[in-house]
Amino acid sequence: MTTDNSHDWALATQAIRAGHARTHEQEHGEPIFPTSSFVYGSAAEAARKFGGEEPGNIYSRFTNPTVRNFEKRLAVMEGGERCVATSSGMSAILSTALALLQAGDEIVASRSLFGSTVSLFDKYLGKFGITTRYVELSDLEAWEAAITPATRLLFAETPSNPLSEVVDIKALAEIAHRHDAWLAIDNCFLTPALQKPIELGADLVIHSATKYLDGQGRAIGGAVVGRDKELEELFGVVRTCGPCMSPFNAWIFLKGLETLNLRMKAHCENALELARWLEAHPAVARVHYSGLESHPQHALASRQQKAYGAVLGLEVAPSSGKGAREAAWSVIDATQIMSITGNLGDVKTTITHPGTTTHGRLNEEQKAAAGISEGLIRVAVGLEDLDDLKGDLARGLDALV
Repeated sequence: MTTDNSHDWALATQAIRAGHARTHEQEHGEPIFPTSSFVYGSAAEAARKFGGEEPGNIYSRFTNPTVRNFEKRLAVMEGGERCVATSSGMSAILSTALALLQAGDEIVASRSLFGSTVSLFDKYLGKFGITTRYVELSDLEAWEAAITPATRLLFAETPSNPLSEVVDIKALAEIAHRHDAWLAIDNCFLTPALQKPIELGADLVIHSATKYLDGQGRAIGGAVVGRDKELEELFGVVRTCGPCMSPFNAWIFLKGLETLNLRMKAHCENALELARWLEAHPAVARVHYSGLESHPQHALASRQQKAYGAVLGLEVAPSSGKGAREAAWSVIDATQIMSITGNLGDVKTTITHPGTTTHGRLNEEQKAAAGISEGLIRVAVGLEDLDDLKGDLARGLDALV
């Protein structure tokens, strides 16, 4: 089977067919190569491969056929030249920073980042002389104003977690390139099924493959997609430092990609209808979901996304003697179907209180800047029956009225 023209296929076909080079066994499904190393027919062959004179597998930390299959497929789907897979989404972000930045460089990033990303930038990259400046995600003037001659990387999640804020990727890419900086977009909430940041001008697309690329909460992994030039240096980080993806996890992600297009459509349909229902509930003060016409960036989201994703935030107000956190916790604790967990991207709906879980390590000032209130609940809408999900939330919300 040849995949030379896979860039011309529709995404649904790419997700099933791209990247698989059949072995001599002529297998129909992608094989798993759970091996740490590979053998050679002679010392000379080993020397050529270790020396880069001849392509081939060397050691599964950085060359494994199953991982390579996943990398090729995701690169094609995102419209990039190359993909490097990593052990987790956070290691994908770390590897990107190690590959592209050095002491004295600066990052400009959205305030609306996953809590662990903020900790990585401030606590760990900061130790090595890399400074991060934070701005409002949608404020393009603030992005431009924060850039200095030392700025090398602009970093954003769009839509954001968990407020579904959106930035104009094309405009932000123009700002980055005008200042000779890279733009990296975390695309794990939408995936290439719904958004193509590279087509909009981004240099790098970052994924927590753990989320929707898998889709069933089975494995942890990450990936970075971009041009060969930047990705070659990032590959060197993975090769040397070792935050590599396991062959088994790569195979899991390959199976997840096969149903990505269908799953994301179903996720989005459920999420939009649930968001509309929540917006009408008297116990809900506000719903954060870019698919709602009430969302301040609904028009932008409609322009650069195929749909609006599966993650929404709802804010409940203090009620019946309960403070905002107590009210939010009571809604979460009343659920019987939804899984109380900080993860997302699953066919199973998950629910969490961001202020004490996913963003719990942020200080109060950082939470306020990111819009993480005490009454905020995040729901990552799965594929269960929608009436069952409404009933599950109604149990706790109705008690607040």
